[in-house]
Amino acid sequence: MHGIFRQALGADFERLHPEMQRRFAVSATAGTACVGTGVMDRIWHGGRHLVPFLRLGAGRHILFPERGTDVPFTIENYGYRDRFGRETVTFVRTFELSRIRRRFDATMVYSPARGRIVDFLGTHQHLAVDLQVSVDTTGGLRIRSGQQRLTEGFVRCRVPDALTGRATLHEWYDEAAARFRIDVRVTNRRLGPIFGYTGSFTTRYVDTSQAPVPAAVRPLRENPND
Repeated sequence: MHGIFRQALGADFERLHPEMQRRFAVSATAGTACVGTGVMDRIWHGGRHLVPFLRLGAGRHILFPERGTDVPFTIENYGYRDRFGRETVTFVRTFELSRIRRRFDATMVYSPARGRIVDFLGTHQHLAVDLQVSVDTTGGLRIRSGQQRLTEGFVRCRVPDALTGRATLHEWYDEAAARFRIDVRVTNRRLGPIFGYTGSFTTRYVDTSQAPVPAAVRPLRENPND
């Protein structure tokens, strides 16, 4: 089985920069993982009225209320099969802020039924987000979030657009610096900018047949409803 990004992009996967192809080919089938280490030049959020919402998200490793510059971080992308047999890739970002460590956790699967990647956010996969992926003219990757669905206890429902944060991600490889660069922005059509970060990193690759997927990057609960 191909990795989830190759499934989502089809022939366009070959248009990615070779370093981006290697990074986003991570999968359980290939037995690979990619661990990035770098610095966020800036982590920002919108006005003070958003802080309670961001604090609520921090409890489940989704967003957080701190700002910062020159923040060390890691991103861990491990491929594995979840308990439902789905090819899954972790996107676990850890930010070393001056007084606290924050995480932003996500696990992604490719949904044949939806014809796209689904991003499960947080420690309990309670928020499922459809992703639209594309390749830019430089071989970088663009991701835009779409419909969001909430699963909490016995509740499963679509989140109204007015209540969602729409995320855009742009990641590309900077050949001159030999680094990956990333820019993430989350906005709401009424509230405006909510949260984001910009930075760069280098990577190392892990053979997961020799080093198992760490339990710490897996969610505490897996959501079967993609």
